[in-house]
Amino acid sequence: QVQLVESGGGLVQAGGSLILSCAASGSTFRSSTFGWYRQAPGKQRELVATITTAGTTNYADSLKGRFTISRDNAKNTASLQMNSLKTDDKAVYYCKERYGSSLNSTWGQGTQVTVSS
Repeated sequence: QVQLVESGGGLVQAGGSLILSCAASGSTFRSSTFGWYRQAPGKQRELVATITTAGTTNYADSLKGRFTISRDNAKNTASLQMNSLKTDDKAVYYCKERYGSSLNSTWGQGTQVTVSS
């Protein structure tokens, strides 16, 4: 089973940028769809962005233009570039992998993003 390890979270001032990375183990990376989700304190986990095997991307409407998801099949890594960060972006960010047409998904352990005003 694939394992996901997120990194890149931390503390940043409002208006700043961060790049999150999701490193995936195993040999199924090219055949998997990846997504970034986030969960703020007291709130439900929500979609941030997804990227398919063909590189097609999808974003939460509220984040379009500030966040960019990408993938590097050679490095088995999915990334999330976050710009113009706001205090509302503070959350734990999770990477999710879904292989092919499988109904099952794998989640990473999450990485904390904190944005100070």
